[in-house]
Amino acid sequence: MKKHMIAATMAGLLAISMAGCAGDGAGGSGGNASSDTSGTVDKSSITIGVAMPTQTSTRWIADGNAVKEGLEKEGYKVDLQFAGDDIPTQTQQIDQMITKGEKLLIIASIDGTALTSQLQAAADAGIKVISYDRLIRDSPNVDFYVSFDNYKVGVAQATSLLYGLKLTDKDGKPAADAPAGPLNIELFAGSSDDNNAGFFFDGAMDTLQPYIDKGTLVVKSGQTDFAQAATLRWDQAVAQTRMENLLSANYGGNGEGLAGVLSPFDGISRGVITALQGVGMGPSLAEGLPVVTGQDAEIASVALIDQGVQWSTIFKDTRTLADQAITAASAYLAGDEPEANDTKTYDNGVKVVPSYLLPVITINKDDIQEQLIDSDYYTEAQVKAGQ
Repeated sequence: MKKHMIAATMAGLLAISMAGCAGDGAGGSGGNASSDTSGTVDKSSITIGVAMPTQTSTRWIADGNAVKEGLEKEGYKVDLQFAGDDIPTQTQQIDQMITKGEKLLIIASIDGTALTSQLQAAADAGIKVISYDRLIRDSPNVDFYVSFDNYKVGVAQATSLLYGLKLTDKDGKPAADAPAGPLNIELFAGSSDDNNAGFFFDGAMDTLQPYIDKGTLVVKSGQTDFAQAATLRWDQAVAQTRMENLLSANYGGNGEGLAGVLSPFDGISRGVITALQGVGMGPSLAEGLPVVTGQDAEIASVALIDQGVQWSTIFKDTRTLADQAITAASAYLAGDEPEANDTKTYDNGVKVVPSYLLPVITINKDDIQEQLIDSDYYTEAQVKAGQ
């Protein structure tokens, strides 16, 4: 696909070169890309703004650096900004990118509903906007979306929980010797201002619901709605406090009878595990710690999986996501349209945003070597050290 996009880009550049001075340059009628006297794109004169939500998560640091490095290898200048999970900071950063005349924006939003005026200003200036992993909502000025298949992330998390509880095999097929239940579980969801969180929760609940309906799984707290399970800003401390409260109210304060926890993010998972261990559960799966899922393959959680503490995580290879964002950006700056593989799913409340969705991989302890170390995502030393 990447070769296809490069070929399309080169074809567009050739057409511009043949047209000479009669056209508007590589940026098309919007004039977003500069060109030299031969009509080819002068990438060194183009600055791309990259807005990332936070540096408190190793995942977002990796994303930001991967996008920056990839764009710079293509010859572009990059203005990479992290907003510290502060919405006013991110809006100000994007305002400044637009004011400085940056030619394209790649945005991983903190609050997907808080950037309407910034995106309108970008559109007025002819600046294309690529929504990165978190869909920006309530604006017609989101041009493209690159992400993973977020519904399938939720399915994968729930399937992993079922596997950890011995109800299915790793692929989700019913286990021949599955326990009859009831097995007590609790549910956590992501931040309510992140569009992805709803997709994760829906995919997970669609997978777990048949087991809940049969009574095989029981959410003892009764907190099965997204709003009840949501964790603002995906915050580890918030998750830990909620888990402590759930244990106190429903499990005698010591976690007795709790078999598993659906967690949508590794930071939340670590908060949950801290709460569980704090009441004397575990300290490991082999010693009675409940099954806890996760997402993002953060190195601290990969180390816990390797140690037999956290059960699983969902690996979303940020290198492939960064590559897809770079491919889309390069297409736009060459006057082309990027390739989408989903044009139906991601309605942001105003429009269905053309999207490119990438696959995900479930990581258990026996997957770490092949999927994370052999692929050079982490070194063995990083996994052992947890950093």
